[in-house]
Amino acid sequence: MPGNPWFSWSYVVDNAPVLWQRTVEHAGITIEAVAISAAIAIPLGALISRYRWLSGPVLGTTAVLYTVPSLALFAMLTPALGIGRAPVLVGLVVYALLIILRNTVAGLATVDPAVLDAARGLGYGPGRTLVQVAMPSALPSIIAGLRLATVSSVALVTVGVVVGFGGLGQIMFQGFRNNSYRAEIMTATLATILLALVLDLALWAAGRALTPWLRRRTA
Repeated sequence: MPGNPWFSWSYVVDNAPVLWQRTVEHAGITIEAVAISAAIAIPLGALISRYRWLSGPVLGTTAVLYTVPSLALFAMLTPALGIGRAPVLVGLVVYALLIILRNTVAGLATVDPAVLDAARGLGYGPGRTLVQVAMPSALPSIIAGLRLATVSSVALVTVGVVVGFGGLGQIMFQGFRNNSYRAEIMTATLATILLALVLDLALWAAGRALTPWLRRRTA
């Protein structure tokens, strides 16, 4: 329809402050959720790598939580946490946990045993071996987990509109309410995709900066 285009630059210009506000909200809750998940999952992954018997119950529990549909999880959290940002944040943390945890465990499992033995032979204790030897070797896998968790979290934030906090999802929902105003829906969709790409690229660049030995190896 001529009066309902798929994209309108005038809509973007006229609503730039709102778009920016929602984008900042979207990025903020995504980064916070992934940071909290990483702070839990990475130490937990290190613990599992040391005590293998924990792998089944811990990974199993996080896998079960991951299978809960996002709409249902956000709705289940609202009686305890109320409407708004809190249930969305907790839900995002729950979903990101499994991704980061699995990649951490997988990365630590690929560390060459000979390298670990050499570190012990040099007098490294368990903590020093983990921090200075195992974790740097597992870092590429951990960064990959962080990237995947971040991109999936950007998508899941939009679902948070059902409990009153959806970032750019609120603009999408508003577009559907406004007689399916295409420009509003498409602008929010494109902004969400662009945000995911920007955050993913930032983590990729951080990963390259933190693993210079990999660049030398491929040079």
